[in-house]
Amino acid sequence: MTIEFPSVEPPSEAARREAVARHTVLTKPVGSLGRLEELGAWVAACQGECPPRPFTRPRVVVFAGDHGVAKHGVSAYPSEVTGQMVANFLAGGAAVNVLANVAGATVRVVDVSVDSDTAVGDLKVRRGSGSIDREDALTPEEAVKAVEIGRKLVDDEVDGGADLLIAGDMGIGNTTPAAVLIAALTGAEPVAAVGRGTGVDDQGWMRKTAAIRDALRRARPVIDDPVALLAAASGADIAAMAGFLAQAAVRRTPVILDGVVAGAAAVMAEELAPGAREWWVAGHRSAEPAHALALDHLGLEPLLEFDMRLGEGSGAVAALPLVVMATRVLAEMATFENAGVSGPA
Repeated sequence: MTIEFPSVEPPSEAARREAVARHTVLTKPVGSLGRLEELGAWVAACQGECPPRPFTRPRVVVFAGDHGVAKHGVSAYPSEVTGQMVANFLAGGAAVNVLANVAGATVRVVDVSVDSDTAVGDLKVRRGSGSIDREDALTPEEAVKAVEIGRKLVDDEVDGGADLLIAGDMGIGNTTPAAVLIAALTGAEPVAAVGRGTGVDDQGWMRKTAAIRDALRRARPVIDDPVALLAAASGADIAAMAGFLAQAAVRRTPVILDGVVAGAAAVMAEELAPGAREWWVAGHRSAEPAHALALDHLGLEPLLEFDMRLGEGSGAVAALPLVVMATRVLAEMATFENAGVSGPA
């Protein structure tokens, strides 16, 4: 089975050049705001105009799903936590809720494959995904359905006014398929991709490494077929997130990427819609080693280095104020001429 996305148009190079030129006449030495200047130029390019418009509706969509591999001791937490955390998101009590409130974003949680009933399960593909070390995560039909759900979520959010998107994750065991996908597409060995996830001990780390090794052996023969790879080694939540990130680029909507699970979805989204990476900025670099592999593969430099590894979209939301500041500097800072300030000699 195949999934077709329209060709991704790159952000506007003309708007980017205009933003770079505008930074030379603002009341500061050129380059003195460092990466904030590059970040503002990226926003201008994504919006196709300079100065860029301040964001009015940043939106976080959290993809929730369970993973069969969690039953084999690769996580420090039991699988039932996934469904419990969905309720916590809805009640506003999760870390991403708090961070989003501070950063001016809103949060939506979607149950794609939680292995229990939730209040947001109207888009559920299945209850849990297969244990990828010994079976496929999804059928090809389920993989396509999950990607299409991600596409639909973008259309719903953008049509509803969202002008910046963040994809978050919630799923016990989800760093295991994330590491498999990243290792498969970067050529990394399992030991280079495995991390502590929710905080497994040494025995858990060894079980997780073995699971990634076995899953990677099953995944490598299909790395040239995105649908087959998603079916073999992802999960409905990660497949939906890949569709979400690809469709955001199609809809010319900027995205702040989160950690290792979003990174795995991103490397898959780039396979589905080549060029999508130009519409993304990396919010942070996760403490999970596979995330660094994903960012290198995508050619993205993180905005933050805070050793975060929570997921939920938390690292991306933590970086959101930087994106907002970079945008408003271009939009609101005075020029030398307007302020009556002498420019460089």
